[in-house]
Amino acid sequence: MIGGKTWLEALKSGEAPAILEKIASDEGLPAGDLFEAMLNGTAVVPYNSGRCIEKPCVIGAGSRVKVNANIGTSSDYAGLEDEMAKLRAAVEAGADAVMDLSTGGPIDLVRKAVIENCPVPVGSVPIYQAAVRAQEEQGSIVGMTADDMFRAIEDHCRSGVDFITVHCGVTLGVLEALRANPRVADIVSRGGAFLAGWMLHHQRENPLYAEFDRLLDIARNHEVTLSLGDGLRPGCIEDASDSAQVAELVVLGELVKRCRDAGVQCMVEGPGHVPLNQVEANVRMAKAITRGAPFYVLGPLVTDVAAGYDHIAAAIGGALAAISGADFLCYVTPREHLGLPTEEDVREGVIVTRIAAHAADVARGLPRARDWDLRMSRARKALDWEAQMELALDPVKARRLFGERQIEGEKACTMCGDFCAMRFISEYLGREEVPAC
Repeated sequence: MIGGKTWLEALKSGEAPAILEKIASDEGLPAGDLFEAMLNGTAVVPYNSGRCIEKPCVIGAGSRVKVNANIGTSSDYAGLEDEMAKLRAAVEAGADAVMDLSTGGPIDLVRKAVIENCPVPVGSVPIYQAAVRAQEEQGSIVGMTADDMFRAIEDHCRSGVDFITVHCGVTLGVLEALRANPRVADIVSRGGAFLAGWMLHHQRENPLYAEFDRLLDIARNHEVTLSLGDGLRPGCIEDASDSAQVAELVVLGELVKRCRDAGVQCMVEGPGHVPLNQVEANVRMAKAITRGAPFYVLGPLVTDVAAGYDHIAAAIGGALAAISGADFLCYVTPREHLGLPTEEDVREGVIVTRIAAHAADVARGLPRARDWDLRMSRARKALDWEAQMELALDPVKARRLFGERQIEGEKACTMCGDFCAMRFISEYLGREEVPAC
């Protein structure tokens, strides 16, 4: 905040926070364009007022597609050191944001350590902690109260998280749509399942929806960006684009307007598992219903049978989603659906998702993305291996693979060896320009 004003309030009054000007410059955006996009809600800059972020970023507004990495403990694996290793792996691999989804062990301590050691924006899902507390203190997740939910939200915002996922669109009306049209996989979102179970047990409306103004006040006080979660996201391609998913999205569109009216930054989360032929339509529908709010997608995974390779299934969907208008890709690791990811899983998930994001940036014509590829192409033409290693999206793996199969003194790689096409044709073309076709 600036003098008690949120960033949006400052921008409305004509004040331009220096940090926002730097973010725009780093992104290659005119500062005025960023300010306008934040004011109209088509871009967000997650940045808790109680925190100093080394590498903040903008999401939306035609900026580079960003990548998020999920880490966090479970009841089976709750080691703090493991999470710190995963955090380092995510940041080193180039994640633009990290979410702590811890549900086991010292949850507060883990979140505190992540925030203190993370140079990029940090997100969380407070309902997880509310559910864990209820299970521990009352013996049942549905034993939590509305106050318990908001206490967890306040705790997370006060601790310094920059954005929080809140499943406000899981309403009694949306659950009726689910009941009317049963699914193969029902509800796969943990937050969505916890709230749906609570609502059905108590026969009451979702407190995060019924008391949305209370949520807005907390978010505004801490300059926390709301990530309106898709608790009814499809968990298999058979459930994609069904009435429950669309019903929730319509509710989220209404809540986007309330966020903007309250001066609270927000983005909207999307599916999930979606067949390839429905990805573009899903993104365009979400963008239309939410009035261009930044769209944050998990994958989407385009097939259900890629266990062990779900990061690739998600990258395929993510690239198509991003070129269709998605702004923020949440990674999926090779261990998705199989277990809690390891440090190496995290690294691989980030890299594969960054490939998807960059491919979309290239296709969208972002100058810096196209220039990066052009420099790599020129390095390949020159057989400049050092430059190729430096320009590789994953230099560590590129160097390892090159070194493992390279012969000392050989300028070409061992794929072609003496029959390298680039070296061969250079002997004949030399420096002469190739005639235009």
